[in-house]
Parts: sequence; structure tokens; C-alpha cells
Amino acid sequence: MMAGERFEATYLIETPLDPAKVAEVMAGEQSSGTFTRVAGETDELRQRTRATVTSVAMLETVDQPSLPNAWLARKGVAGPWRRARVAISFPVDNVGANLATLASIVAGNLYDLGEVTGLRLDTISLPWSFRRRFAMPSQGIAGTRRLTGVTNGPMVGSIIKPNVGLSSEETAALVARLCEAGLDFIKDDEISADPVHAPLAQRIPAVMNVVRRHQDKTGKAVMIAFNITDETDAMRRHADLVAREGGTCVMASLNWCGFSAVETLRRSTDLALHGHRNGFGAFSRHPMLGISFPAYQVLWRLAGVDHMHVHGLQGKFAQEDEEVVSSAQDCVTPLTDGADDRVLPAFSSGQWAGTAQATWDAIGHADLLFMAGGGILAHPGGPAAGVASIRQAWAAVASGTKLEQAATAHPELRQALDFFGKVAG
Repeated sequence: MMAGERFEATYLIETPLDPAKVAEVMAGEQSSGTFTRVAGETDELRQRTRATVTSVAMLETVDQPSLPNAWLARKGVAGPWRRARVAISFPVDNVGANLATLASIVAGNLYDLGEVTGLRLDTISLPWSFRRRFAMPSQGIAGTRRLTGVTNGPMVGSIIKPNVGLSSEETAALVARLCEAGLDFIKDDEISADPVHAPLAQRIPAVMNVVRRHQDKTGKAVMIAFNITDETDAMRRHADLVAREGGTCVMASLNWCGFSAVETLRRSTDLALHGHRNGFGAFSRHPMLGISFPAYQVLWRLAGVDHMHVHGLQGKFAQEDEEVVSSAQDCVTPLTDGADDRVLPAFSSGQWAGTAQATWDAIGHADLLFMAGGGILAHPGGPAAGVASIRQAWAAVASGTKLEQAATAHPELRQALDFFGKVAG
């Protein structure tokens, strides 16, 4: 790799001070400097290692700060509070192929700076020579299609419900029913990993036994995302068990396992790695704090995930549809030129046949995992009818047919529209 290569991060900041000066503080704090020049910080060292501010774009001014700030209060500094978009360039050599340190540099202590009353990491841009030093997806979109046998259209999935409480045998019985319903993908809930009532050592063999029987009977290999969220050694042990049992996918709660555990898991298995982002709202819901999904997904894609959750259009969570759409587009966009590292966007939360139209209209393709819990399990005709209604809906919207029109020829879709309510779109 050539010396002197750099990567860039962009931020939204709020401050009562001069945003350009605050940007310089940010650059110094996250590279060679601190609040004052120190011994040993030579001009040569600064030129070689210091981050540089590449742009400051002024935005609106507000009358109240977004967040409290004791440092400013002690200094008696009041508003108005200026907002700006800031871009900072960092030397690649400051990081190396170290994901945890990359995250510390682009975020880290920036959130605690006394100069700001709001700071949000928006984007991270990497040169290909730097990106290729990190993990790539083992399966991604193409591999997941191959493993599930779904050559076109969305992969249709569901979630084990009830979330917790089912024994290993009860879980296997439900999986058998869902397989028979025609699903491509079934996942554990994020809050059920290795509980006492259904330990993975028992649940994985029990579930895979019914999956294999279904495959022998129909030729269909259903992908099961076993939630192996745990400490690193346990995750590797459970992934090995999934592989021995003929499974193709494991799931991890990314924010709570951490980069190091997910990187280690990625290196130890070629199973599809289903990245669940539960807890992301803590990073993202305040508009002047945290990490936006474009930056968040870069970091986790460097860890080597194959699937990323993006929530769902007109679903049950707080995100605006615009954010869901842009998140899905981020997932299917290579991080750099020359990188074949697209990952499968996983839509969930309140999805059913009626949200297919809005999803198709927004993203215009079907390279996605479309997961429905109640939209399948609560369908008045049963799970098989729920799956059929979703497939009928997607076939209709892809052909330009309105769902109400398609429902005249498909009773399962008609039942879904009547039972679940208004079509989203």
C-alpha cells in the first residue's frame, strides 16, 4: 500500500464556537494532537500523522443546544448554536488493519468534546487498498441466493415466535411447520440465543433434523439463522456445531458482541453471518448525536457480515421510511470501486404482503430478505397462506400490477389485504 493514503469521515456538529475551529480541534484530538501542542509533536510528525479538515459547510443556527455541556457552562459560553457539516481526512497509516481502532478514531472521544453540543458521524469513505485489508462477506447476496435456491425475487423469511419459552423440541416443530409453509429463511429472535429451556447444543441438532427431512422430501434447503450471540469462544463453538449439522447461517447481535468477536467469528467460518443491529436506535435516534447508518454499516461490513438489518417500510419502529430505503441502498452499494462486497439488506418489523408495494417502489429491486412474523404466522389462512400472499404480492409489484388487482386471482393475497388492512404504498 502506498504511503500517504487517507480515508475520510464526515460529521454533523453543533457548537456555539466557530465551527471551522472546532473542526480543527476534532482533527487534532483524533490524530496527533490534544488541546495544546505537546513536546515531541514536531512539524514532521504533524505533517505525517495529523488528520486534516477538508471541508466545513455551514448550516442553520438554533436558539437552544441539543445536548448539555458542562465545559461550555463553566466557561460561560452561550448561544446561538451553529450547525455545520464537517469532513476530516485521516492517514491510513494511523490505523492499519484494525477495525476497533478505526472506530475509535472516527468516533471515540469526539462525542465528549467540550466544544460541541451535538456531534454525529455520518459517513466513512475508504480507498480500495485500505478496504481490502479487512474481511469481505463470505456469502453476501449471491451466496445467500445459492444456499437458499432463490434465483430471483426476494428471499422470504420469518422469525421464531414466541420469542422465548419454546423448548428445543417445540422450536423444531415450529420450524418444521414454517418449512412446510414454503419459507426460504427462518431466524431466531434476537433475545433468544442459548436459554436454559432451549440450549443451542440441543436446539441446533433438533432444528436441523427437521430441516434436513424437509430438504430430503422437497429438495428445498431452508436457511436457518441460529442466534449464537455470546462471548467469542462460545460463538465459534456454536458456529462449528451449525456447520456440522449442515446449517448455512448464524446470527449475531452486532452491537453487543463487538467488532473483535464478529471479526473472529468471520475468520473461523464461511457460514452466512446474519448481522442483527438491535440497539442501533441508541446510536441513531437523536439527530444530533451518534452514528448514522451509512457510517455504521461501513464498520460492520468491514467485519465481514453477509446480511444487515434495515427495519421495514411503514413498520412498527421509529425510523422514517426514507431512512429504511437509504439503508437498504447502502447495503447493496460496494464500499469502494473494485470491491464486490454487497450485503443482503434484511427487511423486518411489521412487514406483510401489503408492504411489498412500498418496498418495491422505493428500492426498485428484489435483492433483499423480506421477513414477516405476524404477516405470516397471523395470516387467517395459516402460515402457508401468509407466505403465498407475500410471494403473490412481490410477483404483482414486480410486474407492475396493483395488489388489489392481483388479489382478484389470489385468495391468499385477498385474505391478507382484508385482514391486515391498508396497503402501504
